[in-house]
Order: sequence, then structure tokens, then C-alpha cells
Amino acid sequence: MSRKVLVPVADGCEEIEAVTIVDVLRRAGAQVTVASVDDLRVTASRGVKLVADRLVKECLDESFDLVVLPGGMPGAEHLRDSPELAELLKGQKEQRKLYGAICAAPAVVLEHHGLLEGLRATGHPSFAERLDRSQDADSRVVVDGGCATSQGPGTAMEFALKLVELLYDKAKADDIARAMVVKED
Repeated sequence: MSRKVLVPVADGCEEIEAVTIVDVLRRAGAQVTVASVDDLRVTASRGVKLVADRLVKECLDESFDLVVLPGGMPGAEHLRDSPELAELLKGQKEQRKLYGAICAAPAVVLEHHGLLEGLRATGHPSFAERLDRSQDADSRVVVDGGCATSQGPGTAMEFALKLVELLYDKAKADDIARAMVVKED
């Protein structure tokens, strides 16, 4: 069963996080749309050029099983400042659908828009103090309710595999991890 996923990107986003999330979810069979908040061509935080499938504003009438944000600065700020993305994320929470973020994005985007209220979360250690409930700030991946958060580039693979588990099941996540030599039999 295919799941629909939206991965918003912006200039300055963290390329390892964005590409890892997209790649792993596509390996799981998810229909992943990469959508930019501004231009289709995005220059990531380390100069890697990414090309989005479409713009976030073109996705407002669609339903997604998951909306998940890469971090990176100033990418997370650009994501935060998109009213269309804020609308999509708030809709995910209201409809009790999955949403998530990694690195700077939990604090800069989700916290800013009130999407972590009452939820445990983590993020990049340099942004931990900006999380209202930072009791899980040292955890690599945190899932609370329909929200998944993670720390940064070094946890991107673990985070992406957790998203597969949330969308599908643990067996599928384990199969992908083994095929990618992330996990042994």
C-alpha cells in the first residue's frame, strides 16, 4: 500500500536529511513529493543543488499521510516563514495525521507554530533550549502522538527508518535497513 508523503525544502535546508528521508521513504514504496516553499531549484546548506517536484502552495488541496521537514539553517527559517506550509502542518495535526521534523526544524518550525504543544520532542542539540518540553532533547529520535522528531544529519537514517515503521510497520523498516546494510540479520 502506497503512502503519500510531502517533504518540503527551502534554500539552506540540510541536504543529508532531505535526501535520506526522500530516498528511504521511496525505497519503502511511499509516493514522495518534494515541494519547495519558494523556487523549484533549491541550494541546500552545503551548496548541493536540489530540484523540487513542485511548490508547497500547489499542494494545499492534497492529503498526505506524512509531512516531514528537513532542518538546516537558514532552511528551517524559510520553512517556518511559509504560510502555506504552516497551514499544511496544522492540518496534519488537526486530522491526527503524521508530521515530523529533524535538526533545527522541530524548534524553528514546529515549536514556533505550536505543533509540539504537549508533546515530547528532540532536535539538534544547539536548538534544544528552544524546545518547550526538552526532556527528550538528548534522544536521537522521539515519537509522541503523531509527531516524530530527530536530532540532525547523523540521525537522518535512523529517523527515516522510524518514519517507514510509522507509515507501514517495523518489518518493512527492518527489511529496508538490512537491504541498505544499516542493520544485519
